[in-house]
Amino acid sequence: MLALRVHPQTSMMPLRQRSNNRGAGALGMVTRMPTEDARRLLGECILFRELASEERNALFARVHIRAYAAGETIFHMGSAGDSMMAVLSGSVRISVPSPEGKEILLAILQAGEVFGEIALLDQKERTADARAVTACHLAILERRNLLAFLDRHPEVWPKLVQVLCSRLRNTDQHIAELALLQLPTRLAKVLLRFADIEDEATSSSSLMKVRLSQRELGNICGTSRESINKCLGAWQRRGIVEIEEGVVIVANRAALEELAELDEC
Repeated sequence: MLALRVHPQTSMMPLRQRSNNRGAGALGMVTRMPTEDARRLLGECILFRELASEERNALFARVHIRAYAAGETIFHMGSAGDSMMAVLSGSVRISVPSPEGKEILLAILQAGEVFGEIALLDQKERTADARAVTACHLAILERRNLLAFLDRHPEVWPKLVQVLCSRLRNTDQHIAELALLQLPTRLAKVLLRFADIEDEATSSSSLMKVRLSQRELGNICGTSRESINKCLGAWQRRGIVEIEEGVVIVANRAALEELAELDEC
């Protein structure tokens, strides 16, 4: 029988009480995820989607599910890395703080993606902060359980290597963009990379929305908030983007993609 364990803190505890324990800053309730939903979603994770049913069952029996409120910290950079997480629902923000109090956003992870694998494998400290962007559910795999599973199912190792290589490629790409590309090109690439696509109920088209502040965009692009504001303002006048309540809406995706291919504005 499937033995997915739900962490005690994922119960219907009022969020105010959970906030006192974990420092969450959002309002609302965090609810349990049905076991069958968790099983299906974990099976769709990039690492495990090609496993045979008996292999999945062996893994699922060692997983426990935890719910996080929007804004709640999952782990801090420098903390012990004794587990890896898979996002089942919602989204997770991975970032690195600087000594000056700034924050560099590395990734926004969606359902099906994994994180925390680096510290789990090398048994060292976490290399970044992880925080829930929205209310989310995570599948947590502890080091001893995951390594035991990998020993019995070595065919999963190449998938884990692919995830690590993807992380490295993304880091290399970001460094190259900061060093070689002009700000408009860097900003266009960032907007395309972090955009959420939302279907319009009244149209066959879709909207691309970037839910990052201009200061956050500046941190990613390696520039100031003022420079980001100036560039977005010029694009808004040209009908490329719209800015509504701190959200950047891509109004002309084709034009933004052209900007992302240029070396200068």
